[in-house]
Formats: sequence, C-alpha cells, structure tokens
Amino acid sequence: MAFQVAHGVECARSRGSGGHAVDRGVGGSAFVGRSSLRQASRMEALHGHQKQLLRPKRAALARTTVMAYDYDLAIVGAGVGGHGAALHARAKGLKVAIFEARDVGGTCVNRGCVPSKALLAAAGRVREMKNEHHLKSLGITLGEVGYDRAGVANHANGLAERVKGNMTNSLKALGIEVIHARASVEAPHTLKGSDGKTYTATDIILAPGSEPFVPRGIEIDGKTVFTSDGALKLEWVPDWVAIIGSGYIGLEFSDVYTALGSNVTFIEAMPSLMPGFDPEIQRLAQRLLINPRAIDYHTNVFATKVTPGVPGVRPVMIELTDASTKQVVDTLEVDACMVATGRYPFTQDLGLEKLGVELNRGFVPVDERMRVLDAKGNVVENMYCIGDANGKMMLAHAASAQGISAVENITGTEHALDHETVPAACFTHPEVAFVGLNEADAKARAEKQGFELGKSTGHFRANSKALAEGEGDGIAKVLYNKSSGKILGVHIIGLHAADLVQECANAIARGTTVKELAFCVHTHPTLSEVIDEAVKSAAGVGAGH
Repeated sequence: MAFQVAHGVECARSRGSGGHAVDRGVGGSAFVGRSSLRQASRMEALHGHQKQLLRPKRAALARTTVMAYDYDLAIVGAGVGGHGAALHARAKGLKVAIFEARDVGGTCVNRGCVPSKALLAAAGRVREMKNEHHLKSLGITLGEVGYDRAGVANHANGLAERVKGNMTNSLKALGIEVIHARASVEAPHTLKGSDGKTYTATDIILAPGSEPFVPRGIEIDGKTVFTSDGALKLEWVPDWVAIIGSGYIGLEFSDVYTALGSNVTFIEAMPSLMPGFDPEIQRLAQRLLINPRAIDYHTNVFATKVTPGVPGVRPVMIELTDASTKQVVDTLEVDACMVATGRYPFTQDLGLEKLGVELNRGFVPVDERMRVLDAKGNVVENMYCIGDANGKMMLAHAASAQGISAVENITGTEHALDHETVPAACFTHPEVAFVGLNEADAKARAEKQGFELGKSTGHFRANSKALAEGEGDGIAKVLYNKSSGKILGVHIIGLHAADLVQECANAIARGTTVKELAFCVHTHPTLSEVIDEAVKSAAGVGAGH
C-alpha cells in the first residue's frame, strides 16, 4: 500500500550496516554484496515458512541471472536532493556512490537557499535597527547604523562553505563514495563519468538540479547584469537596481537591497507582482513589502533587451516591451540589473535519449514514484529522477523528500510523495509561507467534488507575542472542507511565517482535521496561536488568546 510523507516529518535516520550492500533482486538479477557473515547468520536462523515470510520483498522476485554491479545505488548530483537520498539509502544498508562535478550541496547550499538566508539575516537586522519608529515604540534609541558590505558578503559565503563541508563529511562518514565528476547515462545500470571511467549500479537516481534561466536578449556580464548566483556574492550595492521577476527570488533580493540602501524597480511580465502568491496574501504583501519601501515597478512588460553598463560610467539599458501588444514602451537606465526569471533543469547531455526518454522542456518525465518514463509513458526500470530536474516542485526540501521517496521504492516499499503537503516560504521581512491549495484552486476542487469550502483567518494583530515584538501585521488563512474538516491549504504572511507553516504541513500530511488541530494545545504566548485562532474559529472551538 502506498503511503505519503511530508518533508520535516520523516523518521530519524540510522547508520547503515558497515558499508556493505543489501542483497536484493532487481529485474531478474541478484546483487551480491551484503556481509557474508551477516547473511549466513540470517539464513541459519530462518526455516521453512518463516524464511519465506521474512525474506525482503524485492528478494522474492525471480532471479534468473547473477549480475555484479559496482554499487547498489548511484546518484547523479550531490545537492540537497541527492544528499538526502544518499543518507537514506545508507540507512537502508545500500552501497552508494554519488557524483558531483561542482560543489556538494548543489545550488541550495552554495548559490541559493543558504547564502541568501545569511544575506537576509544581516540585511534584516540593518532594516530593523534603522526603523526608528519601531525601536522607539520598544523604548530603544540608537545612533547611526551602518554595515560593512564585505563583512555581510563574507557571512553568506562563509556559511555556505561551512554547510558544504558538513554535508561532505556526513557522506564520507557513512561510507558513501563521493566521485568528483559529471555523470551521464550510457546504458541501463551504467553511467559514464567525465573522468573517463564507467560505473555500474543496480539503481540510478538522477538529481542534476537546475541553473538560473536567462531570457533571450539579456546579456549577462556578471558585474552590472547578473543572476542570483552573482547577486549572492554582494560584490557591490548599487544605488538603483532593476529586478526582472517578482517571484520568491526577486522578492527576497528586493528585501536585501532596500535594507542596504538601494532603490529597486521590479519588471514583471504578469499583470501583477508576486503572481505565485494566493491573491489575498499578494495584496497584503504589496502593502507590507512593496509600498512602504524604495520600490517601484512595471507590470505586464518583458525586458526584451538588457545591455550591461560600467559602474559609475555608463548605466545598464533595459528595453521594456508590452506583454500584450509586443510593442516597445519604455527604456530604463539603472546601475545594475538582476535577472530572477526562474530556473531551468540542468539536464543537457544527461544521455537519457539512449533509454528512449524524451525531455519535456528540459524536464525529465517521472511517475508518482519518481521513476523515469520513456517517450511512450512506460517506466524505465531502475532509473529515477528527483528535484528540479523533474519539474514537479522546484524546492530543495521537495527534492530531499523525493529522494527519500525514491529510495523507499528502490528498497521495496511502494511510496508516493503528496506534493500538496510540501510547504514553501519566502524569507522576506515579514515572511510569506504556504502549503496546499490556494483559494482559487480550493474553490475549484470544492465545486468539482461537491463540498462547501470553509475559510478561517487568524490575525497577528490579535496575538500577544506578535504585539510584544511590535510585529502585528499579517494573517494566517486556513482553507478546509466544511464537511470533513480536512485542511486543503494554509497561507501565512507575518513574523516567522516560514516556521509556523510547518505545523500546517504536518496536519495536511497526516490528515489532521481543523477540529483535531483545534484541540491541540498551543503554548501561550507564542506566534503558534495565530494558527490556533484560525483553526478554533473553523471548528467552532472556543477562541484563541
């Protein structure tokens, strides 16, 4: 029976057994690799019917050939997804190799989630200390507040290096072989490394990740026109920076740049900013994160041509084209331009065409169990793909959960990850987070399935802890099935929203109803009572503090 798991609620991992491989049958083959002493002891203890019952599920498959491979599992890419899969595979006793041509930790650790949070942490403190009105309300006065750009950049880069080192050490400590090469598919069970060597494995997980997408017409010079990779280096703080794209990445960097003193102009192809947000959260985010800050914006336009400049000498030139009429409508001159138009899968030259697989806009097609599908929709045996490369949900923790799911399937436990239980967050000040369906999708599902949609809201302005912090702006909106009480989605904007959403993600993953959650005791006074208020109101149970 398939079961579901959400990132953050998986079981604690344990070490695998001595670096030896698990004895398991795959597609008519038996892999020899488990400790012979352990295997002999096990076989000695099993007799008759007990032996049949206790034999591993996959070992019960017919074995017509004995085939020895180099590894039980080979993983292409040591980002967060590949790393999570490797650790879980070792906990299952598999012999594992992981390929990484660049940096262990991938985009998230080296050029994404981790260093960006370090920049946001530093910039957030600068913003808070410059907010005289807020500090005065708490009885605090400060003199002039400044920052050291190089020091802030070193904090981000140093954190990335530290986390990368920790991840590398965790792989080596568990006996996982780290191969510093790019690998591509050569044949079933076979990978060709950029080191010229050929490697074989019973199963293969592809986790190559993604790269920043740069639209045509935009010239990247890495100094005045750059992607998030370049922005994270914080080599300078422009007086005026244009950000193409107002999604999570663009919004977070607007938070950093405005806190450090820059003026920001958003260029957004959609009719409104933050198009991925729930509309109600979008409107509140506009009021809290855009309007009070040194930010202006152009919506429903494309940046069709971007020409780099020279700092202090020549501005960056940005040609704006109307998304509807396709006519050039304006030209901007700014000090710098950051391109935050999303990411594309890093799947070039992966070699999947040799197995009859056709990429979909670069993404690798997979089923709900992360198994790769060929051009006819058939499962490619022993081949899995996780993370950004499959396009299901381009988040680091989703990649990790998919990796764990793939390993479960590899080791004989049928498993499907429910992506509606995977939360997402934007680490602005205040934060934005959500899990599950937005309100429009929830309404559509209610109409299709014939149930009444419920909506309940908790307010930060009614929360004692938020008021104590002087951070009363924000809401938590809970969408649920009125008949069953099943939670369909939760959307939060406010102080520590990214932490608060995890309770809601766990509730959706475990099928906890609004009434059941309303009877869970929340510590007073804490921000968690914002959620408590919303679910109590939905369930008709008392009232939050």
